[in-house]
Amino acid sequence: MTTLARQDAWTIAAGVADPEIPVVSIEDLGILREVRVGPDGHVQVVITPTYSGCPAMEAIRADVLAAFERAGHTDVEVQLVLAPAWTTDWITETGRRRLEEFGIAPPVRGAAAGREGSAPVSLTLAVRCPQCGSPETRELSHFGSTACKSLWVCTACKEPFDHFKPL
Repeated sequence: MTTLARQDAWTIAAGVADPEIPVVSIEDLGILREVRVGPDGHVQVVITPTYSGCPAMEAIRADVLAAFERAGHTDVEVQLVLAPAWTTDWITETGRRRLEEFGIAPPVRGAAAGREGSAPVSLTLAVRCPQCGSPETRELSHFGSTACKSLWVCTACKEPFDHFKPL
């Protein structure tokens, strides 16, 4: 077994797709927080759930371990940390673009304002439709396909869509 460089270990972990939204990686969502490689080759991957009790975390843990195993590394530990709490501001620009391309309206950047290290408060009057871009939308249900999304409809193109709730 060879010892991984930290960047190579990060690349392996970052390639793991979110099991609920497979078009984005755990890096895109900001779930992947840190990757450490010890002098003995032990790899520690640190992930933060989008909310406590997120049912996808066990699948993500298993997928991270499987990704390292496919790369020939089995001395890997996945650590789940709850603090600092995940925020939608951690979603990368690539993640936001992929969410929108997948038909999910991404949260407005800075929606988590007021938290330490967050951006200034931005005021959003509407959620833009990821299909046609219209701001003429309305919320149908505060809960969408998963607990972290709400269900919206565009009054212009009539298409329903998920909106990633800002946290």
